[in-house]
This record gives sequence, structure tokens and C-alpha cells, in this order.
Amino acid sequence: MLIKVMVDNFLSFNKETELTMIPSNKTRKKPEHKISIKSTPMLKYAVIYGANAAGKSNLIEVFQFIKYCVEKAIPINYVDKFCKTNKSNSYRQSIFELQFTIGNKFYAYGFSLMLSTRTIESEWLYELFQNGTQKTLFEREKGKKPVIGEDVRLTKSDKSKLATYLEDYDENSNSLFLTVMNRGKKYTENSKIIFFKDVYQWISESLIIVTPHTSLRSFEYYYDNASLSLINNLIKTFDTGITEVNIVEISMEELSKELPPPIFKDIVKNIKEKSEDEKNIGFKISMRSDFSFFNVEVNKGKEPKVTTISLKHGKSFYNFKYEEESDGTRRLFDLLDMLLNKSNDTVYIVDEMERSLHPKLTSRFIELFDQIHSSQNMQLIFTTHEASIMDQELFRRDEIWFVERNNENISNIYSLDKFKERYDKKLSKAYLEGRYGAIPVFTKFKFKEE
Repeated sequence: MLIKVMVDNFLSFNKETELTMIPSNKTRKKPEHKISIKSTPMLKYAVIYGANAAGKSNLIEVFQFIKYCVEKAIPINYVDKFCKTNKSNSYRQSIFELQFTIGNKFYAYGFSLMLSTRTIESEWLYELFQNGTQKTLFEREKGKKPVIGEDVRLTKSDKSKLATYLEDYDENSNSLFLTVMNRGKKYTENSKIIFFKDVYQWISESLIIVTPHTSLRSFEYYYDNASLSLINNLIKTFDTGITEVNIVEISMEELSKELPPPIFKDIVKNIKEKSEDEKNIGFKISMRSDFSFFNVEVNKGKEPKVTTISLKHGKSFYNFKYEEESDGTRRLFDLLDMLLNKSNDTVYIVDEMERSLHPKLTSRFIELFDQIHSSQNMQLIFTTHEASIMDQELFRRDEIWFVERNNENISNIYSLDKFKERYDKKLSKAYLEGRYGAIPVFTKFKFKEE
């Protein structure tokens, strides 16, 4: 579960800025939106509003940047992504920190770096306790080897492994120590340094970021009868006109007509290489574009089996291809993974949730998410312009956030909870009237006659 994200000197965030999932003591409504870990409550939702270019997508990009740095390295194309409102910011550190839970443990992981030189200045991981204290798991400073916290009680095996890892450690100013400790390293279940693996996996696997250009993540649901039945039931509730979703088989020749020649050539080459590997009994290759997706299954000694999605509309004699559906319907398929996922401790971070969706459909999607995941530790954080879902029947006041840009193009984040509003207040109307800020402010413009 995500507790908090903090950023400083990145894109439009000039000073330390944070989004927190800790509920307010002032808000009593919808207590079911609070999930408690060791009696510490966290919210299930964060809905983020703001004008265009206010910084909403920049907040999503904070998560993307942290995730990319942990999984790979400091990206080259971010050397000028410091906050450009002040010239000195190019020489000032940018800071990122996540606070989160894994099981019943609380962690804070972060790092600071000079974006202009892609140089990591420091990195840290702490275990947090409810009494306000913390235990250092590791710290790293520029030019020095990482140090394991004194309170981490290492086994002999851990000490031996760690000594080897640190001896071989060649400081890479572009790579995080957390990343290095997950490259070919093996940890036993009782290892005292397994936190390296746990934290890396949480950031890599539990933080799922969905942008307007993110395509369908998983195909496995469509090849399981139970989940395919659920998909059919869900699609019907959204009134898209689709009455049945099926997986149909097509030939390699048909696939060749659907894909650009270079891509199809690469697929054939890939299949041939993997088939020639004697150890390879079978494998699957999944492909997805904005308008279609295909699955190629290869079993040793058999011809490749190619499948794709087929959609039935009412009593229509002909089935429809995925690419023939509207952009809104395809967007729904992209978001369905969020309803089908049954794993605990998942945080979905979505930019422009309502893109191509009718307001009623967006509201219905959120209701279903709430209903399906009512007993799971799952969070949904998303940006939107859709004022109609700014409703206290859907969200708590402390789950509604605003991003506003000031005259210096600096983004500021604040919660609706800071405003004193009655529970029967029409929030969307008040928002569009400008009561909470974070809306466009237009200047006058007059056309001149020729």
C-alpha cells in the first residue's frame, strides 16, 4: 500500500511536494475506503483535478521516473527535467521518496540526484515504526560505498554475501544501489537483507502506471474460461453494444496481413530461433497495438497457433474485429485489467482516467472497482477533468486532490479536505465555479476587423 510520495525540484514541482494517502481525522464519510495495516489507516483512492498544464501528468511522471530509475538506470533524456522556474535549480538536487507497506512492514525508500549530470547524490531505505522511529536498512552517499544499518542483524551467510557484493561493487553514478542488489543476486527466505528484493519487487510489480497510451497489459484473462466469462459480463454492463467476447484462431497468413512486414518477419524469425532450442518445449508470444492484439502459441512439433479477439454485437450476423471498435471501447479493454486483477497490494496510477469515456461510464467503472476490490488491499490514484464524479457518494473529501499552477508555473498540490464544506454540497458545481481553484483562468481576447 502506498502511504506517501514526495518530490522536490522535478518538472513543475519546485519545492518539496507530497501526495499522501493518510486519511484526515475530519472526514468521517465512507469509512470503508480506509484500509488499516497494523492500525495505521490508508486511503483506497486519490482523485486529482487541475487545469491543463497544471501539473497533473507531471505527478504521474514522478511515479514513472522512480520506477524507471529502479528498474533500469537514470534516463538520459531527463537531464533537463529539473524545475526550470529558477536558474539555480539546474545545480540543485532533485529528491524522490516513496513511503509504502509490504505485508505488515512500513518502508521509506528514496534517492537524490543531479538531473543535469545524471549523478546520484544519495540513496536510502528505512523501515518505519508506528511510534515515529525508524531503522536504517541502508544508506549511500556519493563517492562512498553503501552502508547497511547497524540494527540489521546479519547472519553469517548474509555477511559473507554482502562482503562479496560490496567488494565487487563498482560505484555507478547512474544506477541505484537497490537496482544493483537485484541484478543476479539470490536471497533465501530467511535472509536479513531480503528487503532489497522485497522493495525492488514492490516498486517494479505493485506500482502499475497507466497513461493514455498504455495498452492492454495482460492477455491471460482471455484464455481462461472463468475470467473470459467475467469479461463478457463486465462488457455488457458498460452498454458498449458488445454482447460477447471470444478468442478465435487465425492463420499465419492472416496475421501477416494484419502486421507491418518488418514486424511479421521478426516474429517468424523469433519463432524459428526458439523452436530450434531443444530445451524449449513450448512458448507464447503476445503482441498488442492501439488497434489489435494477437497471441502466438508454439508447441514443439506443431504448427504455430495464432489467436485474436472477436466481438459479437447483438444479433449481428458478422463478428467485429477489435480495431473496428470505438476509441472509448478500446480504452475500456485497456482498463479491464484493473477489475480482473485479484492480487493484493497493487497500486494503480492512471493518467486521464476518463479519456474517451462517457461520464456515466467512468462513474460506473469506479463503482465496479470499488465493489470488486472491496476486500482487497488495492489503491487507485488517477488524474481527471471529469467534474461529474467529484461526488461525496463516490469519494471522501480527503481523497479529492487539486493541482494548481501559480504565476511562476510552479505546481502546488492540496486536498479538498482543507475546505470546510457540508456533506450535501454539490462539489462539482463549486469546483467549476472556481471555489477550490485548479481551473483554467482565461484572459480576454478581441478579434480585430480587417
